[in-house]
Amino acid sequence: MSPEPAGVSARTWELLVANGVPRRCRAGEVLLRQGDPASHVLLLMSGRVKALLTLPDGEVLLLAVRGPGELLGEVGVLGGDGRSATVVAIDPCAVRALSADRFRALLRESGAEEELLRRAMRRLREGEEWRAETAALPAGPRVVRALLRLAVPGGGVPSGGDVVDVGLGQTQIGQAVGLSRGVVAGELARLRALGVVTTERGRTVITDLPRLRALAASGRGSV
Repeated sequence: MSPEPAGVSARTWELLVANGVPRRCRAGEVLLRQGDPASHVLLLMSGRVKALLTLPDGEVLLLAVRGPGELLGEVGVLGGDGRSATVVAIDPCAVRALSADRFRALLRESGAEEELLRRAMRRLREGEEWRAETAALPAGPRVVRALLRLAVPGGGVPSGGDVVDVGLGQTQIGQAVGLSRGVVAGELARLRALGVVTTERGRTVITDLPRLRALAASGRGSV
């Protein structure tokens, strides 16, 4: 069963899925690598991935977590540039792969080029808004909002109701909000004490989603 598409019409998504070549990816596998030629796009059918940007000084930023129904790598293909970020599987993933030439031809034939360009611009704006929103926040609210943003369905242990497996550890959460691992560890410890999250090596699970949302709305973070 095809997942609900994110940011594109169902018609465009099904057209791309029908023409894609099925592939399976292991957890931890690099699907796309920053700087490589944009030779193809991927349609994420199941599982979750994380997008990482390596800065010239070697610092790594976690840009986003994406789940089923997402297009991956289309920005480089549409812009004619190399890969702007590295995409790594968080969970075992199923994808459909389309060559860059075939992808562009399908968009032209279906009249969906403008739709995909609007989607790419919307994603860029979302990233800019996220960075601006969190830049001035104290550590507590920053971590709380990051957890909500990164809690994407689609992989890990079954999630439901108020429980969501984020699938990321302290280092990755720190990469998303520009905080050290130690600072993130302290904020997660406070959230654990409130019964809002549980943590283990390389993994964070939200156990009380409504309360976490309330903390984010109050701006108090883990206080």
